Amino acid sequence: MFFSRIKVLILICTLGGLGISCDRSQQFSEPLPKVVDFNFHVKPILVQNCYLCHGPDPSSRKAELRLDTYEGATAALKEGGHAIVPGKASKSHMVQRIYNEDPGMVMPPPETNLKLTEREKALLNKWIDQGAEWKDHWSFIKPETKIALSDPKAIDFIIEKKLDEKGLEKVPLANKNSLIRRVSYLLTGLPPNPKEVQEFISDTSSVAYEKLVDRYLNSPAYGERWARHWMDLVRYAETKGHEFDYAITGAWKYRDYLIRAFNEDVPYDQFLKEHIAGDLLPTTRENKETGVSESRLGTTFYVMGEGTHSPVDVRQDEADRIDNMIDVTTKTFQGLTVSCAKCHDHKFDPITAADYYALYGVMESTRFSPVPADLSKDKKLAAKEIENLNSYMRKLVAGKWDTVKNSYENTDQAQNTAINTNEEAYSVIGDFRGRDFDGWTSDGFAFGQKTTLGNPIVDPATGKLLGLDEGKASSRAMGMGIFGALRSPNIILDKDFVGVRALGKNSSIRIIIDNFQLIQNPIYGGIDQKVNTGEWNNLVFNVAAWKGRKAYIEILPGTYERHKYSLQEDAFIEAQYAVTYDGEWPLDLDKVMPTQLNYNWAVLDISPVTVKRINEDLKNGKLPSQFPEFKSVLDSSKQLAKTLKTESFVNGIYDGYGIDSPVFNRGNYKEPSEEHIPRRFLSVLSLGDSIFKSEGSGRMELAEVMLNEDNPLTSRVMVNRIWHHLFGKGIVETVDNFGLQGKLPSHPELLDYLAVKFQKEGWSVKKLIRAIVTSETFKRSTVRSDALANTDPNNIYLASFPVRRLEAEAIRDGILAVSESLDSTMYGTPVATHLTAFMQGRGRPGKSGPLDGEGRRSIYLEVRRNFLEPMMTTFDRPIPFSTFGSRNVTNVPSQSLILMNDPLVAQQAEIMAGKLMEKELVGFEEKVQWIYMQTFSRLASSDELKKASDFFEMLRTMEEKEASKENQEMELWKEYCHSIFNLKEFIYLI
Repeated sequence: MFFSRIKVLILICTLGGLGISCDRSQQFSEPLPKVVDFNFHVKPILVQNCYLCHGPDPSSRKAELRLDTYEGATAALKEGGHAIVPGKASKSHMVQRIYNEDPGMVMPPPETNLKLTEREKALLNKWIDQGAEWKDHWSFIKPETKIALSDPKAIDFIIEKKLDEKGLEKVPLANKNSLIRRVSYLLTGLPPNPKEVQEFISDTSSVAYEKLVDRYLNSPAYGERWARHWMDLVRYAETKGHEFDYAITGAWKYRDYLIRAFNEDVPYDQFLKEHIAGDLLPTTRENKETGVSESRLGTTFYVMGEGTHSPVDVRQDEADRIDNMIDVTTKTFQGLTVSCAKCHDHKFDPITAADYYALYGVMESTRFSPVPADLSKDKKLAAKEIENLNSYMRKLVAGKWDTVKNSYENTDQAQNTAINTNEEAYSVIGDFRGRDFDGWTSDGFAFGQKTTLGNPIVDPATGKLLGLDEGKASSRAMGMGIFGALRSPNIILDKDFVGVRALGKNSSIRIIIDNFQLIQNPIYGGIDQKVNTGEWNNLVFNVAAWKGRKAYIEILPGTYERHKYSLQEDAFIEAQYAVTYDGEWPLDLDKVMPTQLNYNWAVLDISPVTVKRINEDLKNGKLPSQFPEFKSVLDSSKQLAKTLKTESFVNGIYDGYGIDSPVFNRGNYKEPSEEHIPRRFLSVLSLGDSIFKSEGSGRMELAEVMLNEDNPLTSRVMVNRIWHHLFGKGIVETVDNFGLQGKLPSHPELLDYLAVKFQKEGWSVKKLIRAIVTSETFKRSTVRSDALANTDPNNIYLASFPVRRLEAEAIRDGILAVSESLDSTMYGTPVATHLTAFMQGRGRPGKSGPLDGEGRRSIYLEVRRNFLEPMMTTFDRPIPFSTFGSRNVTNVPSQSLILMNDPLVAQQAEIMAGKLMEKELVGFEEKVQWIYMQTFSRLASSDELKKASDFFEMLRTMEEKEASKENQEMELWKEYCHSIFNLKEFIYLI
C-alpha cells in the first residue's frame, strides 16, 4: 500500500511539472506552435520512437497497443484507461509514461536507446490537450491549392511567406555570369560557351533571361542531362554484373528513348504508362523520324536489374529479381519503400505484406524476352497485309472447290479411334495440329495468330496448288528470319520430361523455370536446346530436378550465345505438339488428332483429317489445282515479308498469364500462405482495393491506378524530383521516400501547388522546369551573410540559392567542353569502357575503350556493372542496383586526386593549352582571360590575374632547375589549365 502511494505521488509530481513546462514554451529554442499539427509535429515523434513496438506490423506489436491509428491509440487498454484521451493529456497513459522516471515504466524503454526531448514531450501533451486530431499521413492526402496556377509569382510568394515566418531576409539576385552558368549546367549539364555568355550579358531586354531559359530547354543537350537523372532511378546499366557481367542487349536504346522523350517533352503521364505497360498500350507513340514505336522501349527498365547465371535455387533468384522490380517501380513512381513489406507488414508505413504480394503477382506474370527494337506501324501493316493475302488464297481455293465441299462434311466421324492406354503417363501441354495454338501466346510476327492448318502450299514458279498445309505452329508462316515466339501457359512440372515435336534451323526451344532466363551449364544447360533438323524430331528435356516448379515452354526462331539473342536470315522453327511425360515418349499422340466441331469452308477452316483427305484427292487429280493468281500473290507476300526482318533487339518484356501470389512467411517462398492475394495496387491509396481483372499481368491497370486523379503521390513525387535536380535538395529531402520515415516537406504548400500545376497543365516537365527556373527564388545569389548562415545553416528555406557541386558527368563533360574536345554526336551504341590496369576480374572486356571516350558525353559511355568508370564512381554516380533519386555529395581526398592525377584530366589540360596557343592571343592577360571565360563563364579579376602571374613565375623557376624541355611555354600553360580544373569554382555552381 505504501509503495502504491509513492507511485501515485511520483505521478502527481510528474504531471504537475508537466503543466508548468507546457506553459513555459519559451524555454525551447523554437517556441511551440499555436496549433500542433499531427503530421508535421506529432507523427515524426511517434514514427521515430513508438512505431517499432506500437505501429502497423502486428508481429512486433507490444501490449496490443497501436499508436499509428486513432482507433488503436484511443482504445481501452487491458490494464484500464486509454493511451490517449483526446482533450485530456492528464488522463492519457501515453503522457504519463513518457514523463515517468521509473526505468520500468518510462516510454520509450531505456533498452531502445530512444529518449524524447522536453520539447517533444511538450508537443505531444499540447496536441492531446488540443483534441488529438488525427490525420492521414501528409503524402496520402490529395494535393490541393488555392493559388492561381497561372500566377508567375506563386513560387516566390510561397517561399517568401516562409522566410517571413522564420524571420529570414532573402539575398539579392545573382549576376548574369553566375546565372547563365547555373542555367546552362542545370538544364543541359554543360557550361555555356563564351559566345552565349557574351550574348546574354549584352542583351538588356526585359525578357533576356526567359529567352536564355528557353534556349537551353530546347537544346538537344537538355534531354541528355535529364535522361541521366532518370537513369539513376531505374539502375541503368548495360551489363548484369555478378560473375561474368553478361550484357543487357540493347540497353542503350532505352537510354536514347529517354533522351528523345525528355527533348520532346512527352507528358509525364504518357511517360509513366510507357514504363509500366508500354507493350500493352492500345495506341503507341512513334518516333517522328523513323516511325518506330517508342512506347515499348519504356518497359526496358524492368530488365535493368542484376542477374545471376546458374543460381542454385531459381525460385529464390526469381524472388530476388521481383523484389528489385517492386522496389524500383514503387520508389521511382510513388516514392514509397514497398519492399520493406516483403517479410512482414511495413514497420512504419500503412503498407501490408498483402500489398507487396499483390504487386509480386503483377511482376511474376510478366515475362522477359527479346523484343525487336525497330517495331513500327509499317511493319504491323505489312504483317496484316500478308495475313490478308493468305486469307485471299484460302478463299480463292474454297470458292473453286465449293461444289465438292459437302463430300467432306463427315470426314471427322471416323477419326481418333486410337485409344490411349496409359492416360496418366503424359499430359498434352499444347497441340498445334488443329487450327489454333491451344491456349499458347504468339508474340511478334513469326507465328501469326493461327497454325498453318489449311494454308495453300503453292509452287512459286508456276502458281500451282500442291496441297493444303497440315496443322503446325510455324515461324516461317510469313517468311524465314522473322522474329516471334510461341509460349505456353504456366504449368507445374509434375513429370520427369517435357517433350516437343519440332523441326527447324538455327532456332531454340527453352523451358523457362520460375522465369529464369540466364540458362547455361553446368546446372541448366539442358533446358535450352538448339533446333537444327529438317525432319520431325522429338526434343526431350529432363526436368525431374525441378518437379513442383512453375514453368512455361518457349519456342522461337533464333538462338542465344552467352545470353545474347541473335536471329539468322535462315532461322525458322515448326512444332506439332508439346507434352510432359514419365517413362517413354507417348506414341499415342501421333495417332490422336485434334477434333474440330465448327467448320467455315469459305476460308478453309477445316479439320486436320479433312485436310489429309483433300490432299489425297488433290494428289490424285480429283480437285482443281491451277490458280494462276497465286504467283503475283506470292511475290507480293515475299516482298512484304522482307520488311518484317529485324535488325536489332532489346532485352524486354511481354505479358504472361495472370498469377496471384501467396504471401511468403517472413519473405521465405518455401513458406507460402494458403491464400493467394489478387493483383491490385496499394490498399492505402485510392483504388488500392480494386482487383485487377486482366488475364495477363495487370500492368496496364497498375499504370492507370497510379495516374488516377485521386492518387496523391504520382505528381508530388515527380515535381519533387524536378525541384531536387534544380536546387540540389527536394522540397521533400528524401526524394525516394514519401513514407513515415521520410523527411517532412520544407514547403508543403509549395509542393502541393506544383503537384496540382503539373497535373492541370498537361504533365509537362519542361513547362514546370521553366516555371521554377524563371522564379526569383532560383535566380538568387549563393552569397550568404553570417547571420543567415547561423539562422538557417542548411538553407532549408532558400533565402539564397544553394551552393552546388556538379555531378560526375557534368564535371567530365565540362572538362571536354572547355577544352573544345566535346563531340556533340547524339545517340548510338555506347563507347567501350576505358580499362585501367587495376580494373581486373571475370567478364573483363578483351579490348579497352579510348581514354577520352571518343570525346562523347558521359551518358554515352558504357556502364558495366563489374567495371564502373573510376571518375564517375569517385564523384558519386551511384552503383546501379536500386533507385537513387538523390546522389550522395561527398567531399573526399580521392576526388582531388582524380582531378590532379587522372590521365584524362591531364590529357584535356594539354589539349586546352594547345587550343590556347592556336588562338594567337596577344599577351599573358588575354590568355588568362580566355581560360577564365571558357571555364568559369566570367573574366578574371585583377587579383586572379596577379595570382596567375605568380603561378607562372613559380613554374618557370621550377622548370629552370630541371632539364630544359622543348616547347616550355606549352608545358606552362598545360600546368596552368590543369590547375584551373582543380579549383572549386570549376566543379561548383557558386
